[in-house]
Amino acid sequence: MSEQSLRQAERRQQQGTRQQQGGHVDAGDAGYQKSLTSRHINMIAIGGAIGTGLFLGAGGRLASAGPSLAVAYALCGLFAFLVVRALGELVLHRPSSGAFVSYAREFLGEKGAFVAGWMYFLNWATTGIADITAVATYTHYWGMFSEVPQWVIALIALAVVLTVNLISVKIFGELEFWFAIVKVGALVVFMLIGIFLLVTQHPVAGHSPGPSLVTDHGGIFPTGTLAMLLVIQGVVFAYASVELVGVTAGETAEPEKVMPKAINSIMWRVAVFYVGSVVLLAMLLPWSAYSAGESPFVTVLSKVGIPAAGGVMNLVVLTAAMSSLNSGLYSTGRILRSMAMSGSAPRFTGVMSRSQVPYGGILLTSGICVLGVGLNYVVPSEAFEIVLNFAAIGILSTWAMIMLCHLLFWRKTRAGLLVRPGYRLPGSPWTECVTLAFLALVLVLMWADGGAGRTTVLSLPLIVAALVGGWFLVRGRVGTLQDAAAAQASGEHPDATLPPQRTDNTPGTDNPHGTESTEN
Repeated sequence: MSEQSLRQAERRQQQGTRQQQGGHVDAGDAGYQKSLTSRHINMIAIGGAIGTGLFLGAGGRLASAGPSLAVAYALCGLFAFLVVRALGELVLHRPSSGAFVSYAREFLGEKGAFVAGWMYFLNWATTGIADITAVATYTHYWGMFSEVPQWVIALIALAVVLTVNLISVKIFGELEFWFAIVKVGALVVFMLIGIFLLVTQHPVAGHSPGPSLVTDHGGIFPTGTLAMLLVIQGVVFAYASVELVGVTAGETAEPEKVMPKAINSIMWRVAVFYVGSVVLLAMLLPWSAYSAGESPFVTVLSKVGIPAAGGVMNLVVLTAAMSSLNSGLYSTGRILRSMAMSGSAPRFTGVMSRSQVPYGGILLTSGICVLGVGLNYVVPSEAFEIVLNFAAIGILSTWAMIMLCHLLFWRKTRAGLLVRPGYRLPGSPWTECVTLAFLALVLVLMWADGGAGRTTVLSLPLIVAALVGGWFLVRGRVGTLQDAAAAQASGEHPDATLPPQRTDNTPGTDNPHGTESTEN
C-alpha cells in the first residue's frame, strides 16, 4: 500500500473515531486528493499576504493618506494575523476544506454556515472582478495593448485562470507556488533597489531619497489622522486572502505539521513586505507623486530612468492579480461544495470532476466574474473601486465569523466539551472581542468615508434581506440532507443516501448525531 493510501486510511479511521465520539464531521470534506505539500501551503500563505491590494491599491492610498499608510498596514496586519491564528487553531481542532463555513456549521448551526458561506462567496466573487479589472489596468501599461478594450482583456484573463483551475488541485498548488515565488522575488528585488537608492542618495525624479521626503512634505500624517483611518477599509482588502491557508487544510496530508509554520510566518511577512515597502516608497518619492491609476512600484522604477524596470514590475503585479483570481476560484469551489452537501447551496456546486475538483462552485464564481467583465465595459474607470467596497463587506463578515466561531469553540473547551490543540490563539477571549470591535469600526469608517463606501453600507439591508430570503428557500432541503447524512453515518439506516450531488463514494456527514447543526 502506498504512503498516500495509508494516510487516507488513517484519515478515514480518524473520521470514524470522531463520529463515535459525537464530534463534528463535514460531508463536504470527502473525496479530495491530499495533493498539496508543505512547500505549496507555505507559498500559498505568502501569496495570500501579498496581492492586488498592495501592488495596485497602495498607489491611491499613498496619494490620499501619505506615509501614514504604513501605520494603517501595520494595524490591519496585526488583526489579520489574529484572525488567521484563530483559524489555524480551528484547523488543528478539525481540518476541513469547508474551513470557517464548516466551523460555523459546527458552532452556530446551519444558519451560521449559510451566512458565512454566501458572504465569503460575495467576498471572492467581487474580489475576482477587482482582479480581472486590475489585470486589464496593468495590461494597458504597455502601449501595444492600449487600443484593446478593458473588458476584452478582463474576459481573456478570466478564461485562462478558469481553465487552469479546473484541471486539478496539484496544478493549482504548483501555479500558486510559482506565482508566490514571482511576487516575493520581485518585492525583495524592489526593496534592495530602494535601499541602494537610499544609501547612494541617487536622485529619483529630481528628489533626493531619504526621511526628508517624509518630514518636508507634511510628516507621517500629511493629510491628517482621519485620512489614515479612512483608508483602513481598503487596507483590509489588501489582506483579504490570508484566510485561504485554512481552506487548503482539507487537501494536505499533514495539516497539523504544515499549518502552524505557515501561519506564524504571516506576521513577519506583513511587517517586511507591507510596512517595509510603504516606508521605502515614502522615502523614494513624495507621497503626492503616487496615483491610483498606477502601481507605486512601477512609478518609482519608471522614474529612476530604467523604463524596462517599470515594465518588468508591471508584469509582476499582473501576476499577483492572476494569482488572486486563481485563489478565489479555488476557495469558493471548496466552500460552495461544503454548503451544497448540506443543502444550503445549489446542487450543482457539490459535484466533483474525476480529478477531484469541485467544478460546480468554480463555474458559479466565474459566472459572477463575467458580470465584472460587463462592469468593465460600462464603467471601466470606476469598476475597481465599486467592487472593492463590496469585497470589503465580505471580508469583514468572514473575519468576524472566524472570530465568533473561535470564541464559541473556546467556550466549549472551558466547559470541558472540547480540547484546545497546542497551537492556540493567544489572549482568548479578549483577543476575539477586540478583533470583532475593530471590524465593527471598519464598517463605521466605510460609512464616514462617504461615496462608494457609504453606498456599500447602505446596501447592507439588501444583503441581509437576500440572505434571509435565501435561507427560507433552502431550509427545507437543509433539514432533509442533514437527516439523510445522519442516518447514513450512524448506521441506523445504512441504505439512506444523500441526493446525487457528489461523485465519490466515501461516507460522510455534516453532523452524525444531529446536534447543534439542526437549526432551521
